[in-house]
Amino acid sequence: MVQHGQSQGQARAPSQRQLRVGELVRHALAEILARGELMDDEVTRMMITVPEVRVSPDLRNATVYITPLGGGDPKKAEKAMARNARWLRGQVAHRINLKFAPDLVFRYDDRFDETAHIDALLHSPDVARDLDDLPQDDQGKND
Repeated sequence: MVQHGQSQGQARAPSQRQLRVGELVRHALAEILARGELMDDEVTRMMITVPEVRVSPDLRNATVYITPLGGGDPKKAEKAMARNARWLRGQVAHRINLKFAPDLVFRYDDRFDETAHIDALLHSPDVARDLDDLPQDDQGKND
């Protein structure tokens, strides 16, 4: 069903409740990982962080974005977390008060890689040269 004023391909912004539940799930998972409660050597070695959790509108599904610190393999991190998804869901259910604990799906959060790539581009000699060629009064202005 398409809401008034929305096209079919247009996604809605998450509701306040989705954002709040996502943060609760994120905090619960971060606490579990920080305390070493997950007995999986692969996860422990990678030191996985949870920068964001996005919850579906019905609060039944949660996409957990993870980042292995120290250059860990993102695919291995996803597999290791997926292997423990059922146990983690149970732990999240005990920590937060919801009618249903959401099913957890783990995805690598590549925003840090993207940011590092853009940063490297901005600091490349070609971009620095182009910025040096700008007149002084054009630098720092927003278009």
